[in-house]
Parts: sequence; C-alpha cells; structure tokens
Amino acid sequence: MSGVWVFKNGVVRLVENPGADSLDGSRQARRKVLIFTPSNETITSYSVLEHKLYSLGWERYYDDPDLLQFHKRSTVHLISLPKDFNKFKSMHMFDIVVKNRNMFEVRDM
Repeated sequence: MSGVWVFKNGVVRLVENPGADSLDGSRQARRKVLIFTPSNETITSYSVLEHKLYSLGWERYYDDPDLLQFHKRSTVHLISLPKDFNKFKSMHMFDIVVKNRNMFEVRDM
C-alpha cells in the first residue's frame, strides 16, 4: 500500500494518490479490485462479499440503515461499507484486507 494516511473528522483513511484529482492524457487511472485469495475470486457484488465474510465468521450488523456493516464476535472490528456497490472504493477494500489477513487482497485491474 502506498499513499498518505489522512485523519479527518475522527476517521483515518488512505489517500492513494494525493493531489491527483484529474488524469492527464498520458496516464489512465488503475481501477482496484478486491480478491478473495483462497479461490482467487474477484468480488463483483455485495452478495458475493457477504457470502465470503459469513464464511469467515462475520455477521451482518443492522445498526445504520445507510451502511452495510459486518461485525465479528471474536473481535472489536466493524466493517462499514456504502449501500451502493458503485461507491465501494479502495479504502473500503483495504479495510477488509486489514481485518481479514491472508484472505483478501487488493489488486490493480
């Protein structure tokens, strides 16, 4: 992981390419994808992700109607994701990777 960690409004997030809000003509943005490493499967929807997380002991947490949240009883970890899969960004992917070591990874597409 490369980039800059930013602390704002009580939340820490990774900004992968600070200052690069627009693309220049010679470079294309690389899209990130979340991979479930045991099967080398790309996560293409929340239903696929939810199935993988359930198999790892995560449970759905229904506290906030605007988010998809998952909690693992044996930890204090909470995964919070936007309801719309199109808003699923690399910072959410890296959060899943950190909380599920050796089970997920983020790759450039």
